[in-house]
Amino acid sequence: MAEALLERSTKILHAIINEYILTGEPVGSRTISKKFNLDLSPASIRNAMADLEEMGLLSQPHTSAGRIPTDEGLRYYVDCILKVRELTKQEKETIKSGYRPSNLEITDVMKETSLLLSKISRYTGVVLAPKFNNRIFKHIEFIKLNENQILIVFVSKAGIIHNKVVKIEENLSQDELYKFTRYLNEILTDLTLSEVREKIIDEMKKESNMYDRLLSRALKLSQKVFGNYQEDDLYIGGKCNIFEFPEFCDVEKMKTILRAFEEKNILIKLLDKAMETDGIQIFIGTESQSQEMEGCSIVISPYTWKDYALGTLGVIGPTRMNYCDVVPIVDYTAKTVSKIMDTRY
Repeated sequence: MAEALLERSTKILHAIINEYILTGEPVGSRTISKKFNLDLSPASIRNAMADLEEMGLLSQPHTSAGRIPTDEGLRYYVDCILKVRELTKQEKETIKSGYRPSNLEITDVMKETSLLLSKISRYTGVVLAPKFNNRIFKHIEFIKLNENQILIVFVSKAGIIHNKVVKIEENLSQDELYKFTRYLNEILTDLTLSEVREKIIDEMKKESNMYDRLLSRALKLSQKVFGNYQEDDLYIGGKCNIFEFPEFCDVEKMKTILRAFEEKNILIKLLDKAMETDGIQIFIGTESQSQEMEGCSIVISPYTWKDYALGTLGVIGPTRMNYCDVVPIVDYTAKTVSKIMDTRY
């Protein structure tokens, strides 16, 4: 594909995509000639459309139909043509007011963000909560359930609570578990979970702790909690919004997308990618490298704590989503959530 299109071809591609976003139907040369003041004859428009199709930017679903943009055509549009608008004061206020009262727990912030993104964009909102490894340790507690099971409650500094039941080989008393709690809370507080893992290993290597059987057992037990914790919390708001678009009315397509929403791993992989880059990222159709997400686009941005990426948020919609509206919504929401994280995380 050429690095840049001729001005005429760019205007025609822009017009076709604008009309396709609006209607979801193939766009013909007559429609372009009537609705857009391009000062071009229908014959010139048809020739340009044929050229754009040959370049892989447009396709013709049926012989007698007009053209629709391909994923490559939409990528060119997003990278080279799209002009993102400014949000209005009212839109910004709607986003900010979604987080009142200010004492919302972090889990509530994540849930509200997914719902807010879906409400404002009218597509589907997704939020990947701060990854477990990035959370800051505040408190751990061990509760005896029976002779062979212990409930471990971990609380992060942001107030996020995780529960995990672990099996033990030896019978520990609740008094011993209280001692475990005091010891671990003393040495682990204010560390990230990645640092907690390193601290536990370092403590286990210290000869002084090996002489204290109680402390040794506390460290081994805590390693069961933090050694291989891989949980990712994904919040999805407005799942049904995407099915309001006719291209997703096919039952099999609906099942495929719902499966992606339910299994979550597909979306988590996509949202993880945005952690590696600052600012907005857009995956269009096949760019997601996921069969389940074909026909969909996702606009994603990381949110941060003191400029450190904690998680990601975004909007999923059809490839013909209104990028002009969605990009600033995602961008401003990510900045708003980042400010919240700076004060609470």
